Amino acid sequence: MRTPGAIVLAGLLAAGCASPPTNIDNICAIFEEYPDWYPEARDASRRWGVSVPILMAIIHQESGFRHNARPAREWYLGFIPGKRPSSAYGYAQALDGTWERYARQTGKPGAERHDFSDAVDFVGWYCDLSHRVCRIPKDDPYRLYLAYYEGQGGYNSRTWRGKVWLLETAQIVSRRARLYSRQLEGCRKELEKESSQGFWFF
Repeated sequence: MRTPGAIVLAGLLAAGCASPPTNIDNICAIFEEYPDWYPEARDASRRWGVSVPILMAIIHQESGFRHNARPAREWYLGFIPGKRPSSAYGYAQALDGTWERYARQTGKPGAERHDFSDAVDFVGWYCDLSHRVCRIPKDDPYRLYLAYYEGQGGYNSRTWRGKVWLLETAQIVSRRARLYSRQLEGCRKELEKESSQGFWFF
């Protein structure tokens, strides 16, 4: 029989690949359901200089907070599975090569795309890279998302021009980041209080 502490510990270990939050449109509800996600997102924000709302808005758009998200597979004749359009995987929908570069440059060889802590840090790292390579302000979710989707080379080459669907998606990310920011102002103090208390197991 598990002790209460063991049950809580198991829950925390599983949270890295947890089911999507019940209400992904409210950042306070997300962090209330998965309290360890707040300090992880906050640490990524502090490390890379990109706000928590922007990091979370990008993950919302990319995976809907599904730890094992992948692009839809192609099907032939309605029942024969084909290849997926890319190697994107996890919370951040990071490609194989880009994730390997992140792990190498940050000294995190064991980082996993289905782990929220690693994924949110990846998003921060990528936005910081876009800031340096594309000169995008770190408080501009619209352009940060364009570079996130198209890559820094694509952004600088303006491959996004004429892609109405992508421009509209970037607007959605921008609006969600602003919504998350307003919501977070109402619960940040309580989240900080809870995260500072930590967890103890006996």
